[in-house]
Amino acid sequence: MAHDDDRRRVEAAFRDRTLLGRPEFEQAVRDTLAALDSGRLRVAERNDAGEWVTHAWLKEAILLFFGLQKMSVTEVGPFEYHDKIPTKRGLEAANVRVVPPGTVRYGAYLEPGCVVMPGYVNIGAYIGSGTMVDTWATVGSCAQIGKDVHLAGGVGIGGVLEPPGARPVIIEDGVFVGSRVIVVEGVIVERESVLGAGVVLTSSTAILDVTGPEVVEYRGRVPARSVVIPGTRPKRFPAGEFGVPCALIIGKRNETTDRKVSLNAALRDFAVPV
Repeated sequence: MAHDDDRRRVEAAFRDRTLLGRPEFEQAVRDTLAALDSGRLRVAERNDAGEWVTHAWLKEAILLFFGLQKMSVTEVGPFEYHDKIPTKRGLEAANVRVVPPGTVRYGAYLEPGCVVMPGYVNIGAYIGSGTMVDTWATVGSCAQIGKDVHLAGGVGIGGVLEPPGARPVIIEDGVFVGSRVIVVEGVIVERESVLGAGVVLTSSTAILDVTGPEVVEYRGRVPARSVVIPGTRPKRFPAGEFGVPCALIIGKRNETTDRKVSLNAALRDFAVPV
C-alpha cells in the first residue's frame, strides 16, 4: 500500500515521541496530513462488509502534527488569529464554497460542491459532495459527513481525537440535521434520516422507535430513513420521578421516493421542527 511506510513511522513516533526529531518520521506525519487534506486518506470509511472502520493511526498523525506545529499569527483584514493549524487553501480549484467568516482547517477534506456558511470544519473531518454546513454549524475533528447532507443552523457535530481508536461521529448520505441538533461520541446517523430541531444524541442516549406496538430501543445508531424528534421518558431517582431526555423515532422516510421529496413529506406528515 502507498501509505504503509508512513503508517509504520507514525505509529512508531506515537509510541516514542523522540522519533519526531528524525526527518523521516516528521515527514511521514506531514505527508499523512497532506493526504488527509487532499482526501486521499480519511479517518473512517466503509470496509468490504459495509461496516465503518476507524483508522487510529491517522488520528495519531493529527495529534503528532499538533506537536510539530509552531504557534503563528495570521492576519485577515482587521482580524488576527494565533494558532498552530493553517486554514484550508485551494477552495476555488476544489469547487468548494466557503462564505466569510466560515472556516475550514487544514487537514479536513471537502468534496466538490460543498458549501460552508459562517460555520466551522475541524482538522481530519471529511464532507461529501453537495453538503451544506449552515450558519454557525460546527463539524468536529475527524467527523465523517456524507453526500447531500444538510447541517442546519447551529448544529454541533462532535469531534474526537483521543483515544485514537474511538469512532468519530458519522452522518451518512442524504441526512437532514435540524437546527441546534447535537451529535457526539461516535454516534452513527444512517442514510436519509431526519433529525428534528433540538435532538441530542450521545453514545448513551436512548433512541426509541415508537412507531410499532412495542418500543424498540437503539443506542449509538439511528437506523436509515428514520424521522427523529426530541423526547423524554420517566425515570425514578431517590428524590422522585423525572423525565430523562431521549430521542423518538416517529416514522420513516419513504425509501422509494426521491430524497428531497421524501424529506418534504417527512417534515409535513410528522410536523418535525427544523
